Amino acid sequence: MKIGIPRSFHYYYFKDLWITFFENLNIDVVISPETNKEIIDLGLKYSTDEMCLSLKNYIGHIAYLKDKCDYILIPRIDNYGINNQTCTNFLAIYDIISNLFNIKILNYNINLRNKETELNGFIHIGKILNINKSSVIKAYKSAKEEEERVKNLNIKNNIDKLKSKKLKILLIGHQYNIQDKLIGKPIINMLNDMDVQIINSSMFPKNDEYKKYTKGLYWKYNKENMYGLKYIDKINGIIFLSSFPCGPDSLVNELVMRKINIPYINLIIDDISFNGGIETRLESFIDIVKVNN
Repeated sequence: MKIGIPRSFHYYYFKDLWITFFENLNIDVVISPETNKEIIDLGLKYSTDEMCLSLKNYIGHIAYLKDKCDYILIPRIDNYGINNQTCTNFLAIYDIISNLFNIKILNYNINLRNKETELNGFIHIGKILNINKSSVIKAYKSAKEEEERVKNLNIKNNIDKLKSKKLKILLIGHQYNIQDKLIGKPIINMLNDMDVQIINSSMFPKNDEYKKYTKGLYWKYNKENMYGLKYIDKINGIIFLSSFPCGPDSLVNELVMRKINIPYINLIIDDISFNGGIETRLESFIDIVKVNN
């Protein structure tokens, strides 16, 4: 049996949990490759103009996997409690994909407001795959330990970057954009060439820094994107990175930009076929940051 995992959206939040879980059960995992032109073209083929770039990218990864595995893992993640909602795409993609492709979907739900927990979701996966409950729970607990280990290591490494003598740029954005080869990685490579220290805003201990910028915030991952703002006194500049037309980002990033007093730039990515304009903007932004420091 082979379980397909698209290298997009949820992958960048749950890859350590998912891969370890299936490995513990001796189930093969097929992960789609890093985003490339073939995958982007597939995404554009099956998507509509109104979808954000990240969703188009996800659909492309699904299209790549559809003939290469027995199931494709597509969770339906609604919320982690009151005022901890995910983007509507995280809830909708199960239905979007099931209507676009004739594939077998391995699905689980997370909706804490309806008491649908992650553990219950993985037990549901076990039922679909005909694996006994005790083995599933054991594999899940082991996978959660690995997920936590990797998370703590990433946080430690990110905090250590605050000690750098280089210009320190806080990168605020969703991990499925920042870490994607064709969306965020080109920007990271450009910044590395400019010899600046990039700090991932989400990879810090949990905090409520968002409350300084808004009385209430509905979206879980946008709260996490703001973790790094707690250390703004150690930062020289901020880059906001989002994919067009992301609704939550367009609101939350604007709330932050209106209240910060250090240099920032807002990058909204739609067309990834040409990065020349972005490079010019980044060079100008880094020049401004240097002048201010």
